[in-house]
Amino acid sequence: MPLLEKAGIRKFFAGPESFTPDTNTLLGEVPEIKNFFVCCGFNSIGIGSGGGAGKVTAEWMMNGHINEDLFIYDIKRFQKFHSEINFIKERVTETLGDLYGMHWPYKQHKTSRNQKLFPYHEELRKAGACFGASAGYERPLWFAMNNEKPELKYSYNYQNWYPSVEYETKNARKNVGLFDLTAFSKYDLKGEKTHSELQKICTANIKNEIGRTTYTQMLNEDGGIEADLTVVCMDKNYFRIVTSAANKEHDKFHILKYLSKEVEFKDVTDEVACLGVFGPKSRNLMSKLSNDDFSNENFKFGTSKKITINDKKIWAQRLSYVGELGFELYIKINESREIYNLIVDKGKEFNLSHCGMFAMDTMRMEKGYLHWGHDMSPEENQYEAGLGFAISYKKNINFIGKEALLKIKNGKIKKKLITLTLKDSKPGFPLLLHDEPILCDGNIIGRTTSGNYSFNYKTNMSFGYIRTNSINEDLANKNLSIQVEKKIYDVDIQIKPLHDPENKNMRH
Repeated sequence: MPLLEKAGIRKFFAGPESFTPDTNTLLGEVPEIKNFFVCCGFNSIGIGSGGGAGKVTAEWMMNGHINEDLFIYDIKRFQKFHSEINFIKERVTETLGDLYGMHWPYKQHKTSRNQKLFPYHEELRKAGACFGASAGYERPLWFAMNNEKPELKYSYNYQNWYPSVEYETKNARKNVGLFDLTAFSKYDLKGEKTHSELQKICTANIKNEIGRTTYTQMLNEDGGIEADLTVVCMDKNYFRIVTSAANKEHDKFHILKYLSKEVEFKDVTDEVACLGVFGPKSRNLMSKLSNDDFSNENFKFGTSKKITINDKKIWAQRLSYVGELGFELYIKINESREIYNLIVDKGKEFNLSHCGMFAMDTMRMEKGYLHWGHDMSPEENQYEAGLGFAISYKKNINFIGKEALLKIKNGKIKKKLITLTLKDSKPGFPLLLHDEPILCDGNIIGRTTSGNYSFNYKTNMSFGYIRTNSINEDLANKNLSIQVEKKIYDVDIQIKPLHDPENKNMRH
């Protein structure tokens, strides 16, 4: 083509691109606008993602839910503050670069931080907190010791925060630990029909007695787990739902989807602080803080009541996500700093330690407690996750997902959750996270969902699902292993939780 001999070359780019705050797609039904679905925010990979995203969106629109673990793409992972221009402008400069950077475990964003601070944030900082963002809140991940800098040093093996977590988990098991739970999502429901409507959307039989708590799940119509929560009866026709921090908009949307206009719903997450006082000495500490009776006879496990600390009325629940004797204290946000300082001051007598989210995550695994988003999702049902105890067929109501559950109960489950410990391991070698292949006699039969190193039991722990059709005999006679970084590690199956399998610590 002779013409090209004299043709010049001009380069012109005109392609402003949109990026979401975490560079993941936006899919699903938008909260607050019924039947408005989105399939956008593809961050330059729309053509590559189009087939799968289109299929999922079509199924979502037809069924009203999905049966896959796609929360990382669900628009309901975000809250309103994520849409503010200044937040996005700052955050996208970092996350876009992260696409091509090293994807470190436990990585925290540096931009658009300090969106929500606790009233006692400065005290936590002085106590050595290394903060991580959770639903906008700055939550302590761990607390630095010996005047070291509270900074994450990223690694795929030994973590620089292990010494802190070792101290925090051991001390909370031996003495008492103070955990911050304020970021937990909290919804208040009021009205004459509240209990009957909770019975419809929850699988367990919700206790309609002031001060009683119920652990339960909420399902979609196919039996997939949509939410993992605690319901407490605060007063007549007044209940509070407590669920995890990151799922705030997702769980709120699911509840409101099935709640009638006759029930008053209020999100009180930002109005109520929550501090967890957990450990064998927690009852002694609470008795120093308050004149109320904390004896086992008058304050049994799974119950709650109003107590008084420094003339402040506080709602106390005898529950613990770490598997110890303990109390969750729900405090008006403007009174929380005073109560926090009092707990820290009085706690010195009982060797109280600040404990972060990494310690809590380790301890809940030691106790065999699951986490929505890791160990359960709409992809699993309660029988697969070992949560059959949270299903009540006795209550005379067709709760959401009941018909699907009955079919699953009478059939054969496709997979089941198991707990594994490595036969030979040390902290960070290997580093267990999630999604590692589980093998039986060299063949992949499942994948892990959670991983941590237990300093109390000196072993690497994993939760994971295995396909039941891959195993025909008793698992105890099989050679199971986990593959990490192309290396095979032999594992033992734990039939019972590592920590307090009889629940003696929590109930005494």
